[in-house]
This record gives sequence, structure tokens and C-alpha cells, in this order.
Amino acid sequence: MAVADRPDAHHSASELLEVERLTTALSADWLEQYGVLPLRLEGDLLVVGTWMDRVEPLALDDLRLLFGAQVSLERYSDHDLRTAIRRVYAPEAATAEGVIAGMTSEMRSADAEEIPLDDLLHLANEAPVVRLVNLLLIEALDSRASDVHLEGYQDGLRVRYRVDGVLQNAPSPPPHLTAAIISRLKIMAELDIAERRLPQDGRIRLRLQNRQVDVRVSTVPTLRGESVVLRLLDKERGRISLVELGMAADTLELFTEVVSRPHGIVLVTGPTGSGKTTTLYAAVEMIRTGKEKILTVEDPVEYELAGVPQVPVNEKVGMTFAGALRALLRQDPDIILVGEIRDAETAQIATQAALTGHLVLSTLHTNDSPTALTRLLDLDVAAYLVASTVDAVLAQRLVRVICPSCKVETTPDKAAYRRIDVAGLGLSRVWKGAGCEECRHTGYRGRTGLYELLVMDNDLRLEVQKRRGSEELRTMAVAKGMRTLLDDGVRAARDGVTTIDEVLRVARA
Repeated sequence: MAVADRPDAHHSASELLEVERLTTALSADWLEQYGVLPLRLEGDLLVVGTWMDRVEPLALDDLRLLFGAQVSLERYSDHDLRTAIRRVYAPEAATAEGVIAGMTSEMRSADAEEIPLDDLLHLANEAPVVRLVNLLLIEALDSRASDVHLEGYQDGLRVRYRVDGVLQNAPSPPPHLTAAIISRLKIMAELDIAERRLPQDGRIRLRLQNRQVDVRVSTVPTLRGESVVLRLLDKERGRISLVELGMAADTLELFTEVVSRPHGIVLVTGPTGSGKTTTLYAAVEMIRTGKEKILTVEDPVEYELAGVPQVPVNEKVGMTFAGALRALLRQDPDIILVGEIRDAETAQIATQAALTGHLVLSTLHTNDSPTALTRLLDLDVAAYLVASTVDAVLAQRLVRVICPSCKVETTPDKAAYRRIDVAGLGLSRVWKGAGCEECRHTGYRGRTGLYELLVMDNDLRLEVQKRRGSEELRTMAVAKGMRTLLDDGVRAARDGVTTIDEVLRVARA
């Protein structure tokens, strides 16, 4: 029988870098299907990595018979083990780079305008193009990319992945396949491949490596063809809980308290891509008990919340945020999540909903917490309504986390000394990532949040009613103990979570 002693803790991806192919009898497809990878033979014991909670017994028996050894299992993350399986057991052509290298490149890039529509449709459905597009999407997922950018230039198509908020170059296809690849993506998203003069938006739902993935597709015409951006929503990655967002303990305690109140407005603010929706989803997951009615209105609905009716905005048919929110109030809700307050009508309805006993969670696009309050006043919400309904505003930014596999201690550079009081803030010794295979030589792996939580009290409510400016409100909030984004970034840098450069990139000094 196979040995199934599995420690609960995951092993590090760095342990997979030295793994070599132990047999030619196993294929990458078989290993991925059963979620196993032979790591090493130790006498009559075969150590096998897996991400599965329960490995298929027949697969374990196959491994035991093939190697003539008992099997011991070690736990690794899904992403790390899939990457190792393809590196060790997949043929050379099973990567986008390998497929591209095997294609015959032509000297001139074929303009989509020059190719007859029937020929373009045929090209887009040819096996090499289909395979290359699928591999680009798989490798983007394995790189933990949130977006894939395909930009048309005179010399061909440039492909880049956005990983941890920063764009990184990816393998570029041969120039003569530019039109075919863009057409392939349009076909998958059910867009018009003949329309190259107007922007188009679509959606692709597909399964890659047993993972359900939603891809939002946006195309715009450019001087040299079209630019396509794919937003990847990996349904299998799972949502993050409030505890995992990276909040300081006191911030987490305060935020949990305000979102647990029976009514009022809690706002999350920050620029696009700062993780606002993730925070709101985490808040909903934390406060839900199954005894309350929770409804959401979003544009678009990014992830499904089990047991929560979610309404997508569709302005083409007149379903706006304000219209949907007004309809939701007739559905007897306890908690309403509004994807974004972007106009005066939505702001008015949201504050009225909070005033009549509902908890409203929403987002705004402002730079910091106090500015969110003045933004509501700018949207013609009465000052007394803002003061009486808003309970808290959470401003946030995302910073990259130092790669744990190549983390080294260092000292701040001269630029940091010029911008902040390094010694006074206790940052004389800090950390950085030296760069390794695990972090693609960037020094960073993953992201965490910096947070600025403004909780309203009687004094702040009075100042809002007097229509004070955001700077005056900020000064008062800081005096009452609010930790600013920069202060929270300094805390994260001091704890070795991120670097000073990352903090200064997203928070003003």
C-alpha cells in the first residue's frame, strides 16, 4: 500500500527547483490529471508532491508499481507543482516560447486589412494559433498575472503580463501571426472579427488545466492594428479573507467592528486596481451568517458569492447603478454592496438606504480617506446626511511583497533618506529581494495592502456638517490616532514585508 503521511503545511516552491525527471513512462498530462509529481527516490521510498486533498488510489498504485517503491506524499501549492511538472516532464514545445520558436517566421507582418475575411477566419482556427493562444493564457495564469496586454506595432505583436501590478515582457509571436492571434481572441470572446475601427468588449469563459477562468476582453484600434487587453479572473484561486489582506491588528479589529454594525455606510477608496472589491468581498464573507439578506450591484460581477444575489450593471439597456440600487431596496435587503458610487443619484440613494436601516458597502475613487467625505459633498449629498450615515472610510493601496526565497537584509539608499526620516522611523535596517527563479528575478512575489482607516466620531461628524476641507479633516483624524497610508507602509517595511521603494511608490511622503 502507498504511504499517505501528509504534513498539513505546504512545502516551499524552492524545493522544486532541483527536481529532475525520474522516468520517461510518465507524461505531464497524466501527472497534472492526478495532481502528483515524483520528487526523489530514497531507497525503497518514492517521495511524491501533490496539491490534492485526496490523491486517486489507482494513481498511487501506478507509481508504486512503476518505481517498485512505497509512496510518501508531500504537500505543495497547485501553482508551484504545475509549473514544476511542465518544466520537468513537458516537451519543449509545450511552452509558448517553444511553440513560437518552432514556427516559421516571415519577413513581413501581414496586415489584417490585407487578408480576406474568410482566410482570416481560417487562420484563426488553425491548430498552431489555437495552441499558442491557449499556452499564452496558461502561462499568464501560472505567472499569477492579472492582465495580458497584446499591442500591435510595425514589427509585430508585443505581449506583456501584469504580475503583482507591474508589466513584464512575455514571448512575442511571429509577426505574420498577429492578425490571426487577435482574430482568434475575438472569436473566443464572440466579437466581430471584421470590425477593426471601433472598440469592442467581450468575455471568454474557459477551462484551463482543470481551472475555471473568466477572461474579460477589451480591444481598441491603434495606429498599427489593434491593442487587446485580457483581464484574467481565476475562479479556482479563491477569495482572500479579511485576515489575509495584510491589515495591522488594530486596523483589522476596528474595520471588523464597523462592518458588523446593522446600518450605515462603509466606503473603501483608492485608485483602480488597488484591491477595493477584494476587500468588500472579504467583508461580506466575514459578516454573513445566513440569517440576513445580502444583495450586490456591480459593474461587472467579478466573482460569484455563493448564496448572494448579484446584479450586473448593463447601461445599454438602462440598468444603471442608481436604477439597480433603487430596485434592490424593494427586495427587503439587510446589507447592500454597491460596486461603485460614481454619480450624484447613486450617492443620494445609498445615503438614504443607510438612513433607513441598511448597511451599505461601496467604493469611491479618491486618494485618501478624508477626501471621500468631501467627494460625497461634491456629489450634492447633504452635509447632514454624510455626517449621519458614513461610519468609516478605508483607503488602500497594494504593494509588492518581498520574495521569501531570496530575502536579504540591506540598508536604505540615498533616495529614501531624501524623501523620509529613515532613522526617526526606525528604518536603518530593511530588507529586499535579491532575485531568484521563484520571483522571476524581480525580488517580489505576491502583494499585500496598505490601509488608512478613518472611523467617524461625533467631532468628525460635526466638522463634516460644517463642510470642512479634506486637509482639515485629515489633521483631526491623525490627531485622533488614524494611521496614514505612509505610516502603514513604514510599518510594513519595518516588519520586512515590503520595501521602502514600494511604499514610496504608492503613498505620498
